[in-house]
Amino acid sequence: MSDTYNRFIEKVREIGQLEAIEQLLEWDQETNMPERGLAARAEHMALAARMKHERRTSPELGELLSALDGSADDPVVATNVRETRRVYERAVKVPGDLVAKIASVSSMARAEWVGARKASDFKRFAPYLKELLDLKRQLADAVGFAGERYDALLDEYEPGARTSDLAQVFAELREPLAAFIREISSAAHHPDEAIVHRSFPRAAQEAFARKLAAAIGFDFQAGRLDVSAHPFCTGIAPGDVRMTTRYHETHFNSAIFGVLHETGHGLYEQGLDEGQRYTPMGQAVSLGIHESQSLMWENIVGRSRAFWEYFYPECRATFSKALKGVSLDAWVGAINVVKPSMIRVEADEATYNLHIILRFELERALLDGNLAVNDVPEAWNAKMEELLGIRPAGDAEGCLQDIHWSLGIFGYFPTYALGKLYGAQFWEAARRDIPDVEDRFRCGDFRVLLDWLRGNIHRRGKRYRPDELVRAVTGEPLSIRPFMNYLHEKFAPIYGVAG
Repeated sequence: MSDTYNRFIEKVREIGQLEAIEQLLEWDQETNMPERGLAARAEHMALAARMKHERRTSPELGELLSALDGSADDPVVATNVRETRRVYERAVKVPGDLVAKIASVSSMARAEWVGARKASDFKRFAPYLKELLDLKRQLADAVGFAGERYDALLDEYEPGARTSDLAQVFAELREPLAAFIREISSAAHHPDEAIVHRSFPRAAQEAFARKLAAAIGFDFQAGRLDVSAHPFCTGIAPGDVRMTTRYHETHFNSAIFGVLHETGHGLYEQGLDEGQRYTPMGQAVSLGIHESQSLMWENIVGRSRAFWEYFYPECRATFSKALKGVSLDAWVGAINVVKPSMIRVEADEATYNLHIILRFELERALLDGNLAVNDVPEAWNAKMEELLGIRPAGDAEGCLQDIHWSLGIFGYFPTYALGKLYGAQFWEAARRDIPDVEDRFRCGDFRVLLDWLRGNIHRRGKRYRPDELVRAVTGEPLSIRPFMNYLHEKFAPIYGVAG
């Protein structure tokens, strides 16, 4: 058993190393690669994807899995075998040429998306989206699905999740969320949103953002922060985590809360078990659980009054001109405005999930062929009016605002909404376990929450599936109740409405 498992882990780690190489190539393309390097980079990405796929589907790995399956009492061994088998059984159904083609096309599409977004011209990107959708349909058909094609793609990011279940969760959430937004919109008092749109010099934002990231636990000796067209975080290894953001000098929230969001991802990556690097026990549970960490640090912690009771004096000193005469109450209100907006990554906590519902519904229609690619801009704008009551002025703030489709990523967006729900439920459990957690924030102690997350979530790797982890940590199945309770408790005093 020991020799067999050691040979198995060696194979698993090779696959993980190739994934890390892919992630490093993607990070470089988004941050440092010269424009003329695109064609060669597409070749690099295709080769890495093909090599990874060959190892994932090798007969030797299959034989090792058969020898190990069901024979391990050790939960670490059992988890590594179970999760590797899950990926193996999915991968063996997909032709290697298809994997390489998706990697190559998405590399080219990513670059075209950047140009199309700058020009606010969806027509430039449409041919790439058509090709990627065709390739992802082929992938879904190869993998197989019980309900609809979307299930096959969703399962890659949120193991075990089903499209029909998500549709039910969104249906349960839609009405109470809409009612809450209506209540907030009709409130007599509204915070002054203009405060965060004053002049916040970029250099000062960069320094302050790094200070906040370090204060909540990000280790800059094991990570870095750069600039890209779309903020993201990628974990090469627990000792090498790359984050990016983008700066707007007249919008404080964009970079600062964007950095807190990506730092939440980064803390998860840095908190994984280094001894299990490149194995399932050293990897995050799912994208939804990952998103719970970023949204917790960005919103539940980073936009809380307790957080700014500690940081606002330094913030006001750093941006003294912009924040002259702005009280703590006014500041907490300004960074927590509830108002429908065009850009998902800049949306407030209450309206954010409506952005996800929009993307979820459009993706399903695109994959099933019920929505033509050329009709995406109008379908997007109509959904924005239906769900948020606003209409984009152009494609850049509409259907081209997200990078995901250019990467060939479909089935990913629902994990953001799940992250909101998971995060609120984890926060409820953390407050039970650490009754004085907010008082600790007021004193600048954020390690207490990070340690709780490390023990309950980060170090557990993939031992539990997402729904199992929620039950293990909170004692309850996933529910919209903690999220709605959190919204009412937080925004009632800001807007002067009933809690």
